[in-house]
Amino acid sequence: MQLLKLVETINFMKLRMAAMVLSTILILASVFSLATNSLNWGLDFTGGTLIEVGYEQAADLGEIRSSLAANEFPDAVVQNFGSSTDVLIRIAPRDGVKAVTIGDQVIAILQQADSSVEKRRIEFVGPNVGEELTEQGGLAMLVALICILIYVAARFEWRFALGSVSALVHDVLLTLGLFSFLQLEFDLTVLAAVLAVIGYSLNDTIVVSDRIRENFRKIRKGEPVEIINISLTQTLNRTIITSLTTVLVLLALFFKGGALIHGFATALLFGVVVGTYSSIYIASSVALSLGISKEDLMPPQVEKEGEDLDAMP
Repeated sequence: MQLLKLVETINFMKLRMAAMVLSTILILASVFSLATNSLNWGLDFTGGTLIEVGYEQAADLGEIRSSLAANEFPDAVVQNFGSSTDVLIRIAPRDGVKAVTIGDQVIAILQQADSSVEKRRIEFVGPNVGEELTEQGGLAMLVALICILIYVAARFEWRFALGSVSALVHDVLLTLGLFSFLQLEFDLTVLAAVLAVIGYSLNDTIVVSDRIRENFRKIRKGEPVEIINISLTQTLNRTIITSLTTVLVLLALFFKGGALIHGFATALLFGVVVGTYSSIYIASSVALSLGISKEDLMPPQVEKEGEDLDAMP
């Protein structure tokens, strides 16, 4: 299936310097925001109060969120727990306020709206759990990037490996920068989305790199810039179809998925757009800047047995 019937090659690399400048500005802005604002860590990382309550009828989660938001708990995370009548509420820690006090306040607010609300449990998740999850999450992304670097270097060439990792670092930094700048809550679902962005971006980059390698071997005459433009043009339809179908699903999750996966959908939506851009301009531009050439991607010559003997007089 082809959305675009392309006859002429699109000169993508004509804009590579402008793209590199734009990406550099965005990366610096993201790093600055992360250094000054940090991330708005969710309860998975900061700890907080867990409150489980029971209702006689199916609970209206939207109404519960509205009631808590109107009573100084706008950051409350509300979700069903086991069944439609069981509700789990998570509240971020308050300075100088005990978890039991927060829990009693929440219970009182809910009972004002519905006197049948039953308190099941109130627990406090300490910050040590949050620190452990933060460390493990950062380590997971670091290990993923190292494994990707090794894989791409072994499959293609080290210049493509550096280009691929540069694109992935670019995507991760911009996604984190978005959450830092907008102060969106960063929890484990968002971390999962960031890791998914890494996988999506890598998949796009691998497809483009494979076509570039194939064309370097097939097209005997042509400069590296020309061959890269041809490869990007040939894979454009595949890139558009993949990105479009993914974005349609994510838009449905963003608008209809509810508050619990709003951050997940936001990170993936932004990551898919940035990942598509980086696979075209960042990965290919870095490989080109490092001097990728036809000789680097040609298969090694294998000497046939007895070839030396035939060459002897």
